[in-house]
Amino acid sequence: MKHGKKYVDSAKLIDSLKAYEPAEAIDLVLQTAKAKFDETIELSARLGVDPRHADQQVRGAVVLPNGTGRTVRVLVFAKGDKAKEAEAAGADFVGAEELVTRIQTENWFGFDVVVATPDMMGVVGRIGRVLGPKGLMPNPKSGTVTMDVARAIEEIKAGKVEYRVDKTGIVHCPIGKKSFDPAKLLENLTTLMEAIIKAKPAAAKGNYLRSVVLSSTMGPGVKVNALKF
Repeated sequence: MKHGKKYVDSAKLIDSLKAYEPAEAIDLVLQTAKAKFDETIELSARLGVDPRHADQQVRGAVVLPNGTGRTVRVLVFAKGDKAKEAEAAGADFVGAEELVTRIQTENWFGFDVVVATPDMMGVVGRIGRVLGPKGLMPNPKSGTVTMDVARAIEEIKAGKVEYRVDKTGIVHCPIGKKSFDPAKLLENLTTLMEAIIKAKPAAAKGNYLRSVVLSSTMGPGVKVNALKF
């Protein structure tokens, strides 16, 4: 892959063989985030699991103490009092069958997270094939299938992120923006890593944290010493 001059210059600041202390890694990532927009800072953690096995899945959600820096649009599938509760809690879109129809007929995806009450999952299931591949399908493990819709919305708006191991055994998850104070990024990183470590499956054998890398949207990766979490 051919990289631009900014990327090449940034890469020169990083020792590719070294695993940096978390705070040092964050400082380096911020130094090498040279795009003109507010880049997202992302964690990529390679785990010692085989995601092909159901008992080695790693999935969950955690509220980052300093948020993600993103404005998250929340769609809620609910009826009656729960719909009113969702609206009062600040949901961007609230509805039932009519939202399913809009998604099916207009290919509309003007939202970032979907929350649903358990009784609405039969309705949501009709669009599971389009929500699933986009990572938008509500799931009890991530707290997006719940009767407490107000709390779910508040946590999502406050900076709740979902982490999930992909088919290659890697978890990708944002920890904030380039504009964040380094101390806040470190706090977010520590909170996320603690959640991932706590989610270690009993069936996982050997070294669980194989590698931890931080990067900005347009910048090179910086290895982090996984033993520091």
